[in-house]
Amino acid sequence: MNFGSDNQAGASEQVMKAVVAANAGNAHGYGTDPWTERATALLRETFACDLEAFFVPTGTAANSLSLSCLAQPWELILCHNHAHVLNDEATAPEFFTGGARLIGISGQDGKLSPAHLREYFRFAGKEYPHNSRAAVLSITQTSEDGLVYTPDEITALSQAAKKEQLKIQMDGARFANAVVALKCSPADVSWKAGVDVLSLGATKNGALAAEVVLFFDKKLADQFVHRRKRSGHLLSKSRFIGAQMEAWLQDGHWLKLAAHANDCASQLAKGLASVSGVRIARPTEANEVFGLLPTKTAERLRAAGAEFYEWPIVALPPEFTIANSEAYVRLVTSFRTTAEEIEKFCSVARG
Repeated sequence: MNFGSDNQAGASEQVMKAVVAANAGNAHGYGTDPWTERATALLRETFACDLEAFFVPTGTAANSLSLSCLAQPWELILCHNHAHVLNDEATAPEFFTGGARLIGISGQDGKLSPAHLREYFRFAGKEYPHNSRAAVLSITQTSEDGLVYTPDEITALSQAAKKEQLKIQMDGARFANAVVALKCSPADVSWKAGVDVLSLGATKNGALAAEVVLFFDKKLADQFVHRRKRSGHLLSKSRFIGAQMEAWLQDGHWLKLAAHANDCASQLAKGLASVSGVRIARPTEANEVFGLLPTKTAERLRAAGAEFYEWPIVALPPEFTIANSEAYVRLVTSFRTTAEEIEKFCSVARG
């Protein structure tokens, strides 16, 4: 009963076979191998765009390096208050950008909106160089609260951001889950909606360690090759990332994996909602379930071997009040989650 995180699942069989196959023989390094070339071609086909693609092994590198190409050390990066780049990267974006500061502007709202931007700029100082200028808006898809931004919502955010001359970076660690949930094309929720740069993650959705930074505005990619090398994220045997990404994208495999995870989250949320004392706190739109559990229920589940995380109370929607006898928790499903796990978890929760 592992609902701790989707990055705790291994690789899919299709991805694993591709890694083993790529292990045979020799190949040029540093991204000049056939696997990387084919994966890049697949990305251009998938997004229907002549993009630039740069492969890295971690999401932290993907987000931080992409932001470093968009913000100067003296500038600001606006994001959600719960954004991973703000709260869970150990200030890596500040390190990679040389000092650009991240500012949360959302409050307790589950998603960013143009209203948040308008409110920020209403009070933002513009006495340069004494005040710092905002240069980037970072959006997380799927959001840290498990919510999905629609194409219209991203377009509205992009339009509001462009009025203030902001570039748009998207943290897409769970981008596949959002695409499946929305039943749209990857282009619809990226460059067509105004996103300049996307950190597309495969690691949480069936890969071993494979992330790619996609520059839809190719002019912004000029510095990336140097920054990736200087930071130690240019792998010599990069064919192993390329092989993972190629297998992940082929025949819509990435979307099938995400669809399974999303379906499992829906079933888990439905099952928990029927348990006495449990309150589902956020709509289950992708592969994360957020809920309030009686503390005794949470203890009983952990004693039975269930794994899940308690979530910061500050992320609880404002319309909910948590009691001393409750725990706010996040449950994450993956491509490996089974119906048996879900049923056992709900059965133990019922007592």
